[in-house]
Amino acid sequence: MSTWKVPLYKVFWDEEDLEATAKVIKRGTFWAVGPEIEEFEKAVAEYVGKKYAVAFNSGTSSLHAIMLACKIGHGAKLIVPSFTFIATANAPLFTGATPSFADIEPESFGLDTEKVSQILDDKVRAVMPIHYGGMPCRDIEVLKELAERHRILLIEDAAESIGSTINGVKVGSFGDAAMFSFCGNKIITTGEGGMVVTDSGDIYERLKLIRSHGRLESESYFLTVKTLDYIELGYNWRMPTIIAALGLSQLKKLEKVISLRQEKATYYSKSLKRVKWIKVPDPPNNFKHVYQMYTIRVTLGRKVRDDLRDFLAKKGIMTKVYFEPVHLTYFYREKLGHKKGELPTTERLANEVLTLPIYPTMTKEEMDYVVDSVMEFAAKVK
Repeated sequence: MSTWKVPLYKVFWDEEDLEATAKVIKRGTFWAVGPEIEEFEKAVAEYVGKKYAVAFNSGTSSLHAIMLACKIGHGAKLIVPSFTFIATANAPLFTGATPSFADIEPESFGLDTEKVSQILDDKVRAVMPIHYGGMPCRDIEVLKELAERHRILLIEDAAESIGSTINGVKVGSFGDAAMFSFCGNKIITTGEGGMVVTDSGDIYERLKLIRSHGRLESESYFLTVKTLDYIELGYNWRMPTIIAALGLSQLKKLEKVISLRQEKATYYSKSLKRVKWIKVPDPPNNFKHVYQMYTIRVTLGRKVRDDLRDFLAKKGIMTKVYFEPVHLTYFYREKLGHKKGELPTTERLANEVLTLPIYPTMTKEEMDYVVDSVMEFAAKVK
């Protein structure tokens, strides 16, 4: 459907965003370097509580860069969930490493520490949990202890969850490195874009080389007549200055956006939990869920979930299944030999989840339309 009555998401923006981007355009210089990029990096690092941050042109290139910066390559394994966007699992493959799938727990859809422990061996270099849809990974603190005990890296795929916390500690601050995404549907957005945060000076310096052709930037490339040397193989993964300016403007509104999302989620949950076979998000009291996504579970299973999705689509309401298991995609089955039944909890939950529309500017009328439509469908389910 080209036009939805209620889309899955809408970008939150204001006049400050327009002014910030217009300023860069009017300046006419500093298009992939410049003060806004460094300011954005510094602001995100300070917000999360890390020493360093490096901006990239996407979340995926950020993950790829982490693999390279941490020297995770041929022969290495990296433990990842299958219940995630495919970039999480693909990142190790980019550098010749192997993604090793572990099952998840149903409370936060995060990696289950017990399942991670079962597949640990001497080839595992890192474990990379995701923080799903704005919800912190339930076991992140235990996974940190596990990683430290086995002297492996903890890398957080926090693409969806900037601002979420456990006991007041921000997601992205637990690992040796963490990635945030600023894609269009994220909490704050630059259209595309990503950021890596770390406390490691070594990882930080390598990330800067990797994102800009391996160039040693002792001075700003476009402000010096000197020839700067290239000391490593690198890529063109720089964040454009114009979107860094937008990111800075968006970051100022982060807590406001989170509050608006939490309000919408509370309204949804109060209404939808009346349906016995719908399980609404229920974060622990010490968790701050920022609701990048609002995902319900249809406990009657895939058939009813898919029927609900199709019913809502006919009503002009967009929903999405986040996520189908990565290990059951064609590439991972046919090229890497994965099979159904490997990850029973992942596969069961993937048959139940449905992400409903949520965005900061969502009106009560839009939310009521979604809720009423779900209730209309529920009345027909026997």
